[in-house]
Amino acid sequence: MLTRANRIIAGSDYRRVSRRGRRTAGKFAVVSVVSPSTAGVPRFGFIITRKIGGAVVRNRVRRRMKAIARSLVDQGMPARDVVVRALPAAVSADWASLHHEIEAAAMGSMK
Repeated sequence: MLTRANRIIAGSDYRRVSRRGRRTAGKFAVVSVVSPSTAGVPRFGFIITRKIGGAVVRNRVRRRMKAIARSLVDQGMPARDVVVRALPAAVSADWASLHHEIEAAAMGSMK
């Protein structure tokens, strides 16, 4: 699970990253990235709308995305703010594909 320091909590931060960040659209998610992070550590925020499905489905997708974010933080991701907006295809995505897409978008400018 992500620590509080690695989560985007304020609505103003969500808006800033969503509006001003470098956006990458994939099959499973739209990822917006602002580098460097204002907090000095990598931070993630997730937007999972009702278009994804019911509460159980949305929470499953959110937990999978949080686990991916945690693995990126553990790998030493640089300080940047990332907002991940899930798309309906994320529900049926396998772990490897979802992980690869989010990692490529969040770390894109480093590769």
